[in-house]
Amino acid sequence: MLFIIAFLAAIVALVVFFNAKKRLQRQEANFALLGFAIAFIIALTQCWTVIPAGHVGVVDFWGVVSDNTLKPGVNFVNPLARVVKFDARKQEMKEVMSVPSKEGLSVDLEISLIYKLDDDKVNEIYKTAGDYDEYTRKIIIPYFRSVVRGVTSKFEAKALYTAKREELEEDIKDELAAIKELNEILILDTPLRKIILPAGLTASIEEKLKAEQESQRMQFILQRERQEAERKRIEAQGIADFQDIVSKGISDQLLKWKGIEATEKLANSPNSKVVIIGSGKDGLPVILGNQ
Repeated sequence: MLFIIAFLAAIVALVVFFNAKKRLQRQEANFALLGFAIAFIIALTQCWTVIPAGHVGVVDFWGVVSDNTLKPGVNFVNPLARVVKFDARKQEMKEVMSVPSKEGLSVDLEISLIYKLDDDKVNEIYKTAGDYDEYTRKIIIPYFRSVVRGVTSKFEAKALYTAKREELEEDIKDELAAIKELNEILILDTPLRKIILPAGLTASIEEKLKAEQESQRMQFILQRERQEAERKRIEAQGIADFQDIVSKGISDQLLKWKGIEATEKLANSPNSKVVIIGSGKDGLPVILGNQ
């Protein structure tokens, strides 16, 4: 519209300029020429548009939407066309809602949706839903709320309060990505920001979790004691086996032979002083002395 007004103003200014020139109205001609220059510059600026970084543009020429989107930077366009700009950067949409659990309890949930627009499909968004705000209000929010409520109804309230939160987040993300009507956006994450359970339920869950942790601790202690008892049993069995093997290997003949060896070594010692003769048939002489 501005291009048309500027273009008509430029034509009028040009006509005035030539009429004033014919009538030798120099001052009027100069004003007309200045008006023409201004109108021409304004009309010329409508021939291009600047798309900011992280944005894309959709060209709407009297209801006909171009299949190509405008990329960030300076883009030459039809001056009669309307350029609608979309923010294609990462977006966060926060929702606070009351959702059902598997037991039928009502849980207050604060959750975010992290996503970004698909640059090449922005023109489809404009054709089917309108600008960014309309697309968010008509498409993203209703489906997001529906999926969150559907997924939470499959989990018990305790799961929303424990480590299964990550599994819940993944299920929400996967179901959103599978919705055909949301294929113009890229689902990046669906973090759970806050969960508020009924006061009585929170206390009972905490008590149950505490009991489970205590049970797990006692099981660990019992397992450790069993392992220690097993270690001591194996050690005792090893000592008993060793003693049995040693006792079986000792005989009278071995003891006699060891006695003779000891007597010989003692007799050859330079410090020996006294000779003792053993008594009995098994007695062994002990020689002490240097003779």
